[in-house]
Amino acid sequence: MIILFSDMDKMELSKSDNQLFGKIADLLNEARTFIVKNVNQTIVLTYFEIGKLIVEEEQEGKERAEYGKSVLKELSQKLTNEFGKGYSVYNLERMRNFHLVFKNRIDETEKSASVMRKSEEEKSASPMRKIDSPFNLSWTHYLQLIKIENEEERNFYEIEAMNNNWSVRELERQ
Repeated sequence: MIILFSDMDKMELSKSDNQLFGKIADLLNEARTFIVKNVNQTIVLTYFEIGKLIVEEEQEGKERAEYGKSVLKELSQKLTNEFGKGYSVYNLERMRNFHLVFKNRIDETEKSASVMRKSEEEKSASPMRKIDSPFNLSWTHYLQLIKIENEEERNFYEIEAMNNNWSVRELERQ
């Protein structure tokens, strides 16, 4: 049995195929965006926690270690041997500084997280849900923000960068 399609049938199939393709493409793009955002947030949270451990464990809660860079140098060597690049003394100092600048952020976030989580779950019909994170920009964005000493100004630029999807370059220009 041979099935013949008229030109009209072909157009309808083509429209249907395009709609299916569009839906799948949208889903894949949403998944990619979700993955990148969650990877960035995980990196930022991890670096925040590394900074916290350095401050709390290595510095006994003080803002500056009394014994200088020797502990960070040894830590850097061990981390680099175990995990590869990215754990230089300079980077560990930036992680420590990041924690010191944003240390109150975690406490504030934990207080409101359960309320926000419930409301987000009710709103979102998407299979991709935002993770709860007090940090919504990339690590490179936060490296720019910690250069701003005034907390109100820093918070302003962080909010603007999030709301306007500023690249790091756009944030630097501000």
